[in-house]
Amino acid sequence: MTVQLLNARDMDFLLYEFLDTEGLLQRPRYCEHSREVFDATLETAKTIAEKYFANHNHKGDEQEPTFDGERVQMIPETKEAWDHFADAGFLAAHYDFEDGGMQLPEIILRAAMAYFSAANTATAGYPCLSLGAANLIQSFGSDEQKAKFIPPMQEGRFAGTMAMTEPGQGSALADITTKAVPQADGSYLITGQKMFISGGDQSITENIIHMTLAKIEGAPAGVKGISLFIVPKFLVNDDGSQGERNDVALAGLLHKMGFRNTTSTVLSFGEKGGAVGYLVGEPHKGLAYMFQMMNEARIFVGSTAAVLGYQGFNASLEYARERPQGRLPSNKDPESKQIPIVQHADVRRMLLAQKAYVEGSLALCLYASSLFEDSHTADTPEARQQAFMLLDLLTPIVKSWPSKYALKANDLAIQVLGGSGYIREYPVEQYYRDNRLNPIHEGTEAIHGLDILGRKVPMGNMAAYELFVKAVEATAAEAAARETTSEMGQSLLAALGKLSRLNAVLLPMLAKDPDLGLANATLYLDVFGRITASWIWLQQANIAAAKLAEEGALSVDDANFYQGKLQAARYYLEWELPEIDPQIALLESHNSVPFDMQDAWF
Repeated sequence: MTVQLLNARDMDFLLYEFLDTEGLLQRPRYCEHSREVFDATLETAKTIAEKYFANHNHKGDEQEPTFDGERVQMIPETKEAWDHFADAGFLAAHYDFEDGGMQLPEIILRAAMAYFSAANTATAGYPCLSLGAANLIQSFGSDEQKAKFIPPMQEGRFAGTMAMTEPGQGSALADITTKAVPQADGSYLITGQKMFISGGDQSITENIIHMTLAKIEGAPAGVKGISLFIVPKFLVNDDGSQGERNDVALAGLLHKMGFRNTTSTVLSFGEKGGAVGYLVGEPHKGLAYMFQMMNEARIFVGSTAAVLGYQGFNASLEYARERPQGRLPSNKDPESKQIPIVQHADVRRMLLAQKAYVEGSLALCLYASSLFEDSHTADTPEARQQAFMLLDLLTPIVKSWPSKYALKANDLAIQVLGGSGYIREYPVEQYYRDNRLNPIHEGTEAIHGLDILGRKVPMGNMAAYELFVKAVEATAAEAAARETTSEMGQSLLAALGKLSRLNAVLLPMLAKDPDLGLANATLYLDVFGRITASWIWLQQANIAAAKLAEEGALSVDDANFYQGKLQAARYYLEWELPEIDPQIALLESHNSVPFDMQDAWF
């Protein structure tokens, strides 16, 4: 079964109709580019993804990396994919021309990355992490660190990782125990152990740069004592040549249910006295720095979840159109020809739900990338600040909503295929296994629920939330102008009003009793996510309705495309958005049934 990568028509819609990506050409940084350059970049990504990533998606799942005590063994196709990715310039694509890059917008880079993740999410994990690590050095490293480490990372000779989690601490970064001891030459010796480090060892690059969190001796307790270090697998000489092996050892590989071709590692730092590390920026500010890479990774996790759900949708739609089985309930003739299962109402329901989840997820993630772009290159300081604030507010949703609902789409894809859905001869069972990791990657739902309710909504006297409210109201006002969308706009405004009233109930409780006030934060995250997804869908519906109302005939394909957008929006706002009502009732009443449950009662 050969499944197309994403949907070129939808990607075109998202970039140039839903988002005004072509408008970026008016900004000074991109004035030398053109839409043709953007499209050619995406076509190159799609071609490499199809030829060098998709070709070993199943093989990498079946023949996951192994460790023989000295070296990680991987299927050769992984390095071949990495090399083609690097040779095409994608590891440097977003850097300025003078820094060795192609000066491409963030939104184009992330759209390109969506193709690689759709083709082979595990292999795509290596360049994703490397991009984030290099960006971290670019933002906070010294000139010497940038000169030494970024060029080989851009060229693909060095990869990068994010080394935060420890075996005993998990997400509780305040309690990490990895230690950094200052040396006379300005370096540090790092000792400790890190776990669940994706890409922590591999055999595709000559070196790996571990962006490592540790505490300098005598540092303050908690998160205020965390510093960030560059810890290379091999030391790098002043002339750029490879030095001796650093004291970073692979203690073992972890065996996952999905993402199997991305190594998940336990790393030991300092078994022979200490791994040489180099402080990034100022001491004790490491977690603040690392949040850049974490938030970048969170958007990538959401995007990866979206495209895995999308691939499951594509596969199940193709199957449903080709698989004959049964007859409509109204047909009583047992000798009549069987119909494709797409003609059965419940199959169409499952396909429509998938479409709503995955196209909504991808739109949300690309919107987040456009906010990142605007926060750096928008025309005015005010516009840049507002984009930053809105992205900061929505990042928990961008990570969590696709991770939950694109996974649900994968579950539905299996159901559409029936017995074929859970056998390995068809791809949808692997899509599900790969995607099941994303609700945990870069923070569980509970962590992001605590973040959005406890921090993001109240911050700045709710300034970011008010920006969100104004944006949603503007979309609803546009929807009110058309009969085809007005009812959806009214539904969204009503939901937004309920969310604002809910905030007025919950936020005082946070000050009074934060433990109880945040006990149901995961439910709040889902409410906020449903409203955000409805907003994303209403924006798409507005565009579709306007196109369908234009004078002049659309092609049949375009008319069907826009009708599909409208129907998916209707589905989401009529079937999914109303689920917030019982959720809000539980939240407003401060329902404490789960909170009151005692350990002994289990």
